[in-house]
Amino acid sequence: MGFRKIHLNRILLVVFTSFAIALLSFSQVIDPPLTLALENESPDQKLERIRKQIEEAQKLLDQTKLRKVTLQNEIVYQDQQIQLTTLKIQETEEEITALTGQISRLENALTDLSEIFTQRVVETYKIKRLGDSLTLLISSSNVSDFISRFYYLQKIAQQDRNTLIQMQTTQTNYEGQREKREELRKKLEGQKTQLAAQKIQKQNLLEVTKNDEKRFQQMLSAARAELEAIQAIIAGRGKETEVGKVSAGQRIASMIPGTSCNSSGTHLHFIVSQNGATQNPFGHLRGGIDYENCSGSGACSEGDPFNPSGFWDWPISPKIRFFQGYGSTWAVTNTWVGGIYKFHNGIDVNSASSSEVRAVRSGTLYRGSYAGSSCSLRYVRVDHEDSDLDTFYLHVDY
Repeated sequence: MGFRKIHLNRILLVVFTSFAIALLSFSQVIDPPLTLALENESPDQKLERIRKQIEEAQKLLDQTKLRKVTLQNEIVYQDQQIQLTTLKIQETEEEITALTGQISRLENALTDLSEIFTQRVVETYKIKRLGDSLTLLISSSNVSDFISRFYYLQKIAQQDRNTLIQMQTTQTNYEGQREKREELRKKLEGQKTQLAAQKIQKQNLLEVTKNDEKRFQQMLSAARAELEAIQAIIAGRGKETEVGKVSAGQRIASMIPGTSCNSSGTHLHFIVSQNGATQNPFGHLRGGIDYENCSGSGACSEGDPFNPSGFWDWPISPKIRFFQGYGSTWAVTNTWVGGIYKFHNGIDVNSASSSEVRAVRSGTLYRGSYAGSSCSLRYVRVDHEDSDLDTFYLHVDY
């Protein structure tokens, strides 16, 4: 009985091994054709495949964005952003390759047409020497011969015009394709910059949170509390005390050094409001000042445009360090704060030389605070005397 059991086990082992070898052989037979198909696909097929992958990656990204905001989901979301940007880079590279091929073919066509046109110019010149009506008539044996030669010369002239038009059209297409390729190359550089920024952003998130869900949730809570406080302050629900008249450029507060109520570091959150509706401060602040754009990822990289175009003096001294712009900012689009708010209602800035905060226009100064769920956020407000605008200055002391 024991011998039969051992024998049976050996048979089962042989059968299982044979099945595994067959399965491995089957997979080896299947995989090479798939790899070969990808290697042999045409440029158009490759581009179509990448675009389908981009579409699927975008759908997956949108689905992840709807999930609960957790550190794990945020890391997955950022990984998907990186994958999507990588696919878009591949798409642009394939478009550049395809255009380069078209440009090469157009160059060859231009060379051929130029040679043909040069030859035609020489031949046409020779024919024209005998092509005037009198010479043509004298050299013709009869009227029928004259008519045939006349129409022949007209046909040659028409062919020359067609060749010239074709050459001009090819030249126009050639220049247009070259310009388009340059635009794609600039787009590619932007995409590569974006990819590098996304990778840095993910690394920064892991460093700040220490890959700890509790720490991440604390960051979310602080951001929600700040948003609640800012919205309440703009709506007029802050507790305020009137101080009196101030002039443009007069000191009204100081930025709080280091961390403070719902703020992870020294900065001024500057808001322009008209009857409770915020406006882009860059539409009022003057340009031409010394600044450093730190609104993207990394230690200090560009994310939001720094484009002030108004005439107000700045509330802090240059050199300005710019951390976040107005509206749908880089941070909203690329970081976890997009799970808290979709629109940044002011600008975040700091000064490299002074913590002093000054009024941008003359008006009435109010000192205020809003007691939120976690802390009391202090601010000052200036009611402008020359308009119905108010300016708010947050994360300050007075």
